[in-house]
Order: sequence, then structure tokens, then C-alpha cells
Amino acid sequence: MIEMVTNDAIIKAAKRLKGKIVRTPLLKSDHVNKELKSNIYIKAENLQTIGAFKFRGAMNTILQLPADVKKVVAWSSGNHAQAVAAAANITEREATIVMPKDSPKTKLNGTIAWGAKIVEYDRNTENREEIGKAIAKEQNAIIIPPFDDVNVIIGQGTAGLEAVEQLKEINVIPDIVLCCCGGGGLIAGVSTSIKANYPNAQIYSVEPENFDDTKKSLEADMIVENTMQHLSICDALLANKPGNITFEINRKNLSGGISVSDTESLIAMKIAYKYFKIVLEPGGAVALAAAISKKIDIKNKNVLVIASGGNVDSDIFEKCLYAESF
Repeated sequence: MIEMVTNDAIIKAAKRLKGKIVRTPLLKSDHVNKELKSNIYIKAENLQTIGAFKFRGAMNTILQLPADVKKVVAWSSGNHAQAVAAAANITEREATIVMPKDSPKTKLNGTIAWGAKIVEYDRNTENREEIGKAIAKEQNAIIIPPFDDVNVIIGQGTAGLEAVEQLKEINVIPDIVLCCCGGGGLIAGVSTSIKANYPNAQIYSVEPENFDDTKKSLEADMIVENTMQHLSICDALLANKPGNITFEINRKNLSGGISVSDTESLIAMKIAYKYFKIVLEPGGAVALAAAISKKIDIKNKNVLVIASGGNVDSDIFEKCLYAESF
């Protein structure tokens, strides 16, 4: 499987997706760079269709379905849900999405707005995959996995390909790449493109504290599960373990993993809003949080930060405005 995830496959996906996705900007702030004594470049995937990178993978997968496949099923806490709902709507298909009852309202409403049917479940007592597979069997529908799927990973990798193109346009070679990580689909795709163009770049997964399964898995050189006994405001990144395909790719491409606290994510959200003029959700801000909290030495380095999403409820966003920052 992992041999199918190549830079050439990502380039083909980018051609397939041309005109159907947003070429999101690469942003920088002179003030932040001066404060951190480094050069931060934010790939603003919060400005992607549906407000997150997930649309890339969903659309890349759905565009390759046979024309007679008219129904799709997915499970997600929000961003993948919206992405599949949007891609299905645009390609005139029906989508059924299994979502936890405590999904952020912004993500729930966004999924409904794209015309999907929502099936809610209790994440503490029910298994979303079992529910989704039963629905798919009943409807004779195709499942679009949230991360552990070759076409999804390749689609997400187009964000990395775009970043490479944008960095080359300004003659910048990245020393460090920081990318959020839940199940690992985004960083698996992004790292494939980055490594093909910048083999010496150091790439790090960034996860919420107590949900740093990729970090622990990289350290153990085997898949390690989270206990799932903790809470985090980073709802988009609460996978219980890395995917089998994603972990094999990430084990090959990544230099290590970093974890950040919810407070550090809120601070990053405030800095993104204040200095980069973008709205990020907590999970979408963890990579920036790793940079500004100095979890890694970035002094005098070119640092590519993937800001993965901006679907945040107003009450959570309001908290970031009171966070202390420079």
C-alpha cells in the first residue's frame, strides 16, 4: 500500500483536483519572525473549502469512484464529515456521516449544510466504524475513510505539493516542517511531497498532550494506542491510534513527534489571529503552537507550519482571545 503513496501520485492528484480545490496561501509575519528569531511560513489550510485540508482527500477519493456509485458513508468528528459531505454534494452523490453527539456545532451544522444525512453516536459507548460499516452495507454505499486510505492520503499530500511550489517561488528551503497529526493522513501525504523535494528537511508530527499516539509510536517503533481517558479541546486530533498505512509512511519520513497543551494551542490561535489574520481551530493550531512554545529549536531556521483547519465554535475561539501571548 505505502508504495502507492508517491510524489508522482500526488502530482497526478493535484491535476485531478485543479479548479476543484483552493490553492491556499503561504503566510508570514515579520513581527512573529522577529520575536522567534526564525522564519515561519504558515500554509493556511483553514482557508480550504469547508475550512480544512480534509476536502483535498475526500474530493480526490470521490472523483475516482465509478459513475454508478451514488452513495458514500464516512465517520468523523467534523472536518472529514464536512469534506465528504461537500465532495458528495458537488459530484451529485448522497452522503451519510456518522458523527459523535458532542461534535462542535460549527462542524455539525457545516456537514448538514452540504446536504448530508447525520447519524449521531456516543463516542464513549458506541463504535463509529461498526455503525458506519453497517450503514454502508445496508445502503450498498462506499466508505470514505478519514485517514488510513491511499487515495485520501494522496489527496492530502497536495497541500504539501502546493507548499513546495510556493516555497520555491520565494527561494526558501525549509529546515523544519511542523504538521498536526490525528490519524496521520495529512502528515503522511505532506511528508511524502516534502521529502521528495527537500530530503534534508526535518518533519515533526504535532499532537495534543495525552493524544500523542504517533509520537509514542515513533519512539516505540510500533503502533501505540492512546488510553482515551483524557480530554482535549483539539477535537479534530483525538484518534485512538495511528493508521496502519499512515504509520508506515510516517515512520519512514518523520524525524519525531511533539505534543502541546490545550493552553499552548489557544495561544497559537491568538497569535494566528493577531499577526496572520486567520482563524484557526485548536487542532489546526497545534503545529504553530509547537513553534512558538519552543518545543523544538527553530532559531535561525526556515519553518513550514501546516495550519490544518479553522472550524471553531465561538465559545472556544473567545477563550483564545484571553490567552497570554507576545
